[in-house]
Amino acid sequence: MFIRNIFLIITSLCSASFFSQSAFYETDNVREIHIDFYDENWDHLLDSLYIQGEGGRILANLQIDGSTYYSVGVRYKGYSSVSINNIKNPFNIKLDHVIEDQNHEGIDKLKLSNVIHDPSFLREVLSYEVCRKYMPASNANYANLYINGVLWGLYTNVEAVNKEFLIENFGSKYSPFFKCNPEDLNIQIGGLNSDLSNSHGSDSASYMPYYDIESDFGWSNLYHLIDTLNTVPEEIEKVLNVDRTLWMHALNYSMINFDSYIGYGQNYYMYLDQANQFNPIIWDLNMSFGSFRLTDASQLFYGGFDINQAQNMDPLVHHNFISVAPRPLMTSLFESERNRKMYLAHIRTIVEENFQNQEYSTRAESLKAMIYQEVLNDTNKFYSNEDFMTNIYDQVSLIYSICPGITQLMDARSEYLSSYPGYSGEPEISNISNNSEGAQLLGNDVWIHAQISDATYAKVSYRFGNNQRFVSVEMFDDGAHNDGSAGDGLYGCKIEGCSNSVDYYLYADNDASGVFSPARAAHEFYNINSNLSSGDLVINEVMSNNVSVAADPSGNFEDWVELYNTTDFPISTNNLYLSDNLTNLLKWDLPNHVIPANGYYVVWADEDGGQGEEHANFQLSNAGEIITMSNADSTFIDDVSYLMQNIDVAYGRSPNGIGDFTMLTPTFNSSNDMTSVIADQELNVFTASPNPFTDCLTIDSSGSYSVIDLFGRQVMQGSDNVINTSGWTPGVYFLQMDHSRVAPVKLLKIRS
Repeated sequence: MFIRNIFLIITSLCSASFFSQSAFYETDNVREIHIDFYDENWDHLLDSLYIQGEGGRILANLQIDGSTYYSVGVRYKGYSSVSINNIKNPFNIKLDHVIEDQNHEGIDKLKLSNVIHDPSFLREVLSYEVCRKYMPASNANYANLYINGVLWGLYTNVEAVNKEFLIENFGSKYSPFFKCNPEDLNIQIGGLNSDLSNSHGSDSASYMPYYDIESDFGWSNLYHLIDTLNTVPEEIEKVLNVDRTLWMHALNYSMINFDSYIGYGQNYYMYLDQANQFNPIIWDLNMSFGSFRLTDASQLFYGGFDINQAQNMDPLVHHNFISVAPRPLMTSLFESERNRKMYLAHIRTIVEENFQNQEYSTRAESLKAMIYQEVLNDTNKFYSNEDFMTNIYDQVSLIYSICPGITQLMDARSEYLSSYPGYSGEPEISNISNNSEGAQLLGNDVWIHAQISDATYAKVSYRFGNNQRFVSVEMFDDGAHNDGSAGDGLYGCKIEGCSNSVDYYLYADNDASGVFSPARAAHEFYNINSNLSSGDLVINEVMSNNVSVAADPSGNFEDWVELYNTTDFPISTNNLYLSDNLTNLLKWDLPNHVIPANGYYVVWADEDGGQGEEHANFQLSNAGEIITMSNADSTFIDDVSYLMQNIDVAYGRSPNGIGDFTMLTPTFNSSNDMTSVIADQELNVFTASPNPFTDCLTIDSSGSYSVIDLFGRQVMQGSDNVINTSGWTPGVYFLQMDHSRVAPVKLLKIRS
C-alpha cells in the first residue's frame, strides 16, 4: 500500500465536454464520400420510401476517404429539404444497418445535408461552430458526395445527435432521450408542435405525435417536465437545466434561427442527464442567420418578418408581447427577472465573442475559400455561383422569400443587441480567489472571494461532479462573510463540506444587467482540486470472471472494479486514475463523478468506452494482475493484487472498506459483509498431480475443466482425468473447473 505524502491544489478553467471529437468532423479539408447503391433504380426506391413515410432504408456500399463499408442502410434525411423533384436530396446513412457495430472512427450514422436553404453554403457549419462554444452541439463540415461514381454535389456533413453524441457530451446514453419534432408541422396561427405545452392533457401517449422517443423509456419523465414547466415553474430547476436552456434561446435569437423552438416549436432534442435534469440540444441550423423567417410565436410576427425586422428582433419578444402559440420553455423561464438578466448576459457573450469582433466574418471567408472550387463543381446545387459568392454580404432571392446576407444581417443585429436594455451596465467581477491553497479540500469548508463592482446581488454556483447539478450560494459584501470590510467591493461566501474537487462559477447583477465569470458558464467553469489521501477512497472489490453476477446497462457481463468512499463526505473521481499497468499509472482517467459519503461506485473494466464514461480502457486478466488508483500527479491512493479468480467469485475487502482482501460471494455495489467470505475449504476441493509436472498430469475430480496460461489464454478444455502435456511450453498454468466456484490450481510445467 502506498501513502500519499503531498497535496495537490489546482485552480483552473475547465470545460464541460468529456471526449475529443472525431477527426472525421474536422474542417481542415473537404471529405470525400461515395455511395454505391445495389439497385440501379435507387432514386425511385428512396422516393417511394419518403412518400410512404415508413423510415425504411435501401442497401449500398459506402466509401469514406478511401475506407470501404458494406451493406449500409440509406434513406433521405429530413422533410422540408427533401423533394422527389430534387436531384440533390439529403441523406441519412446508417453504417451498422446490417453489419453489427460497423462504424467509421466510432461514427455509425452520417447526416448529409443538401444545402437547399443556404446560397452561402456557410450557415450550418458556421452556426454549429458558434454553438459549440456554449453548449453541447454537433460538429459539422463539408463532404463531396459521389453516387455510383458520379459527383452529386457538395454537402454539409453534420454529426448525428445519437447515443455516441450523448456519451461524448453527457457521459451516458441510457437515460430518457427525445427528438422534439412533430410528425406533421402545424404552421397555423397558434398551432401546437413540440412546444412542451400541456395542451394534450395528462396522458403521455397524447404527446407521441410531437416527440420521438430515442430511448427505451422516458415518457413519464417527459410528461413530468411538461407538467412542472406549465403548472409549477418555480420548481423547474429540479427537472430542467435552466442555464443550458437560456443558452439555446440566446443562440437562436442572436443568430435569428427561427426554424427552432422559438419559431414553430421544433428542431431540438431533450436528454435527461446524470443529475436528473433535462438538457435541450440545439439542432438543424441550416436556416440560421435569417434564412427562415416564419413564426407564429408572437402577434407581431405570426405572418413572418422581413430582413429589417430580423435585424431588430426583440430578444424578449416572447416576454414583452402576447404569444400566439404556447412556448412555456421561454415564457415560464422569462417570468423570472434574474433569468432574463442571465439570458441577456449570454447574448452579450455571444455577440462580443463572435460578431462585434468580426470573428464570424473572418471565419466565413476562410470556409468560403476552402469550399470555393467544390461549390463551383457542384452542378446540382440550388443556387448560382454568383449567389454563392454574394450571400456572405448581400441578400439573395429564394423561391418564396429573400435570404439575407450573413454580414448584412449580423452586423446590424449586433449593433441592435448591443444597445438593447439589459445588454450593458453589468457589474465587473475580478480577482477571484479561494482560501484552499495548500490545504486538503475533502470535508473542509472553502471560502470563495471576488472583487465585484456595482452589484446588488452576487452568487457562486458549484457542484462536486458531473452527476450533480450546480447549486447556488449567495455572496455578500457585509464584512461578515470573510470578505474584509463592509462595502469595500470584496464579496465572499462559503462552500461547506467540500469534496476533493469543486467546479464553480460566479454571477452578479444590478438593476441594469447581469454578468457571469467565466463568461461561458456553466459550459465552462473554475475548478479547485486536491489530492486524496490513502484510505479516503479504496478499491473495495474486483471481479475478473463475471459470468452471471451483474450485467452492465447494455446487458453484458463484464469485469468490474468497485470503489468505496470510506469518509463522511462526498468524493469526486475528477483527476483520479485507474490502471492495470505499473508503468502507466495514468492509464484511464476516471469520469468526474461524485461518490456519496460511505457510498460505492462501480466501473466496468471492459475496454469499451463506447458504452459510456464508466467503462475503462482496460480489461481484467483472469490470470491475476495488479490494479492501482492514483492522483493526477501519480501518487498512489490504493492498489490491489489478485490471483486467478473463480467463476462468479469476487476478491474484496473484509471487513468492508478496511480489511484485507479475500475471496467473496460478490456484493456488487454494496457492503462486503462477513457472511460473504468464502471459506478456504469451499475452494480447495480438487488437486492435480504431479505438480510440478513434465509430460503427464492427473486430475482427481470429475467434470469439465479449462487450462489457462499465465497470459489468460485458454490452452485446452476437457474432462479426462489424465492429460498429455508433452507438447506444452514450460511455464505457469492455471487449472479451472468449469461452471463452478472452485478455486483454480496453479501448475508449473518443467522440462522433461
